[in-house]
Amino acid sequence: MKPSAIRALWTYENRLLLILFLTFGFVFFDRLALSFLFPFMQDELDLSQTQLGMISSALALTWALSGAIAGAWSDSRAKRKALLVVSVLGFSICSALSGLVGGFISLLVFRALMGLAEGPVLPIAQSLMIQSSTPSRRGLNMGLLQGSSAGLIGAMIGPPVVIGLATHFGWRVAFYVTVIPGMLIALCIWRWVHEHPGGAPAADAKPAPINRWALLRERNVLLCMLLSCFFLTWFIIIISFAPTFLVKYRAFSPGDMGLVMTCLGAAWVFWGFAVPAISDRIGRKTALAIFAPIAAMCPIALIYGDSAVALGAVVFFTYNGLGCFTLFMATVPAETVPPQVLTGALGLIMGAGELVGGFVAPTAAGLAADHYGLPVTMWIAAAGALVAGLLALGLKETAPLVLQRRAAAGVAGAAP
Repeated sequence: MKPSAIRALWTYENRLLLILFLTFGFVFFDRLALSFLFPFMQDELDLSQTQLGMISSALALTWALSGAIAGAWSDSRAKRKALLVVSVLGFSICSALSGLVGGFISLLVFRALMGLAEGPVLPIAQSLMIQSSTPSRRGLNMGLLQGSSAGLIGAMIGPPVVIGLATHFGWRVAFYVTVIPGMLIALCIWRWVHEHPGGAPAADAKPAPINRWALLRERNVLLCMLLSCFFLTWFIIIISFAPTFLVKYRAFSPGDMGLVMTCLGAAWVFWGFAVPAISDRIGRKTALAIFAPIAAMCPIALIYGDSAVALGAVVFFTYNGLGCFTLFMATVPAETVPPQVLTGALGLIMGAGELVGGFVAPTAAGLAADHYGLPVTMWIAAAGALVAGLLALGLKETAPLVLQRRAAAGVAGAAP
């Protein structure tokens, strides 16, 4: 490729997308590491399924609180870049410190601190990307940033890496090495990411005051908050309990479990951009209503799937919810609320989902698993996706192409 062609590709938009892709992907690499390592550390630390749920809940609670607060703060202070660097360094250190734990309490504390650091990453990354995206690429950019990045790095590359490290060097070493890529990503953000697309704010960049509580009266924002609650229930329960469920209940070997989870990651990567791209054509509301019930079949397949290969194939075609996440967590809000409060709105929607789906649901599922068996966790996950599909029917459509078609049809229908 000629140097001129490389320079044409290496625009700020593409550079920012690559850096934020790596950033959020590594967030999920760290977040999901505990789920993949839990079967290795459960006996040594004498941990129960309830405690696994509580650890996931603690991280989700601090993630929710810090994400909502930091999103509103960054809107008013315009300090997104510095906060993003601090967040990446913070969660990387806390993830590495998880390898020093000696029991449930210390693990709970370190994971809660990690959630506190990770919370601001997604709303800040989303707002930076939306601000720098050309309109024709907005859906693709957001799908790659939130959906495909977490799937590729967190759920596809993550399982074989952390399971391999745990198998050969021990689960503690698997936690320790996570600090290295985090430091490199923080350096890239500091060096190449701008607070504003042009590198400097406009002279009139200070936004007019807007009542942030008015966001709660916006129908799409409220529905996106509810969608976040139920779809996060689906996601967090699957990603928290599936590795242990496959090894402890289904008697899969660690290698077969890793294969299934890698197929899950491959689905995450594909559907992460495919669902948003499809929604550009058929509408955000229609896409959510179609794909949410399909996502509900994924945890049911984990209960009844026979071989690792067959189960991996089914998981690939049904684990599409992370593409839906991009719609209600980023695209629909971005097409609904004013830019001045976008980061705060994204933090509010993410925070609500983490509070209910991330904090309450895993602990409830862990308690249910200890009393009724691990399969109940998968049924709870399936119910979450089904409810999300029903809620999506109440959304106001925001996809530009769909709205243009409707407007054109209305004009044609009104013509004599």
